[in-house]
Amino acid sequence: MSARRLNRICVFCGSQVGARQEYTSAAVALGTLLAQSGIGLVYGGGKIGLMGVVADAALAAGGAVIGVIPERLMNRELGHGGVTDLRVVGSMHERKALMSELSDAFVALPGGYGTFEELFEVVTWSQLGIQDKPCGLLNVDGYYDTLLALLDHAAQEAFIRPQHRGLVLVDTDPAGLLRQFEAFRAPLVEKWLERDQT
Repeated sequence: MSARRLNRICVFCGSQVGARQEYTSAAVALGTLLAQSGIGLVYGGGKIGLMGVVADAALAAGGAVIGVIPERLMNRELGHGGVTDLRVVGSMHERKALMSELSDAFVALPGGYGTFEELFEVVTWSQLGIQDKPCGLLNVDGYYDTLLALLDHAAQEAFIRPQHRGLVLVDTDPAGLLRQFEAFRAPLVEKWLERDQT
């Protein structure tokens, strides 16, 4: 079975840099690796926080970077003027839809509410069979340990099927996560929506 082709990867991450230098270092490592691997970066279009760090790292390594930012945030001068392609959209919903359309996989670096929401939306699309693109967490310095424990708990309590629990790939190393993405195959699981109609 051939490896999945990854032309562009969407990165969700914080508009802050966070409390630890390790978060910034991980964003630099991921942006650099994507560029060196010939994989384009799709991200939220900002110039601040980890968003700006990952974009700047990819650009510095010669990578192509597409930013997607809502007009309201662009007007606050938060848009990154140095990216390869900055697309201004009308709403957060349009932003997520376009980022998904442009991307072959999704990575969440450390972040807050927005990062969590973006990640879980694309994971839900995978669960429902709307897409088969891999979704993963770069678990920097244990940042996502408690979230992963919550997912395990939800699976144990039968709110997430075991096969769907595997939709969230995890690694502490960007290269390791990319290897998981290349090998990923979406689970073939009977949808409960179909089952309930029988």
